[in-house]
Amino acid sequence: MTTTAVRPAAGPVAVDTELSRAATDQILRRLGVVIGVGAIIVMALELPAVLIQPINRSVWPEVHLVAAYLFFAPLAVVSARGPVTAIRRVAAAAAICYLAATVTTPLVYSVVTVGSFASWPYRGLVLGVMAGGLAWSVRTASCFAAVLAVATSASNAAVVPDSTAWALFGDVTRALGVAALFLWCVVYARTAAERVDKEAVRQRSRAATVAATAAREREAARFAALIHDAVLSTLLEASRTAGSTAALSAQATRTLEQLEQARSAPELDHLDAAAAVEFLRAAVREVDADIPVQAARRGADLCLPLESAQVLGAALSEAVRNSVRHAEVAGRRVRRDVAVTVATGGIKVVLSDDGAGFDPARVPADRMGIAGSILGRMRTLPGGAAFVESAPGAGTVVTLVWGSHG
Repeated sequence: MTTTAVRPAAGPVAVDTELSRAATDQILRRLGVVIGVGAIIVMALELPAVLIQPINRSVWPEVHLVAAYLFFAPLAVVSARGPVTAIRRVAAAAAICYLAATVTTPLVYSVVTVGSFASWPYRGLVLGVMAGGLAWSVRTASCFAAVLAVATSASNAAVVPDSTAWALFGDVTRALGVAALFLWCVVYARTAAERVDKEAVRQRSRAATVAATAAREREAARFAALIHDAVLSTLLEASRTAGSTAALSAQATRTLEQLEQARSAPELDHLDAAAAVEFLRAAVREVDADIPVQAARRGADLCLPLESAQVLGAALSEAVRNSVRHAEVAGRRVRRDVAVTVATGGIKVVLSDDGAGFDPARVPADRMGIAGSILGRMRTLPGGAAFVESAPGAGTVVTLVWGSHG
């Protein structure tokens, strides 16, 4: 694949991906700790009943009990200290391990002679159900809960003396009801946290849009006032004066100084990470509202000058426009995606499509779409870089990078 690039004086900023899901991650951690610790407590309470079963003279009943709760301790540890991405995997292992121990109960105990010991998988049913609710989607967790409820009831009936079909029916009914209740608690907590995160994203998006719009309006108002108060008044005075006068010359000098200050004055308005992402998302929507824009963020907040954001937005709009115009392939729909990665020191924007592609080396230098509107814009941006990767039939990837100097 051929690559065309414009490189800045300093190299592009490297940023990693970190999804922001504060409420969801927090509830996953808390549920994982509660379920893991609760399972360890239940296992400790059930162990004496295992040890006093007179017909079990081997180590297998103890191993069977520990195996059922094997992954609950790691679940508590990972939820408290480990990466969030590992919580669901460990919870899934805990749920499956509990189901396997439940199914093998009749192989470990031919009959139970002391109390109601055989019901320990039945009594601990809710722990397996909650682990499944933590690990999987609602549909998958519901199916697992139903299977586990039936399995615990059947395995219990297989080892409890004088069990009847009516007793089995009652056990299954109770198990399904308890499983549904505790699964609903886990699912409701997860769903509520996800709603909080989504609402937070919407609020940040609205605030970012307002901030970006207000910044543009302030800049437009400042220049409009300068044009009206200085430039137009100077031109009006010149039209009324037959010749050059000292006053007119002084006024013209002041106007030129104001224009120079406005042109070279440092930008005071900056965009944070949320505002920058929304600004770039709006630049994409102006061309094609159906193109998805994914955002990732790491570290402290971004401080992107509005002028730099405008250059990035203009270059991105042109890249999207070129893709829409030239990447189409007969007989299929071209997929386009935009990924924005932001960090404390910079921002990277990647537009990719799986369309027709082209050979960048054969693009004429006077083609303004790439040379001027994309590469040229980024060349003039301090800390900016642009890369265009494409090949005939292999799609196109356009990468825009900005890095701060501080």
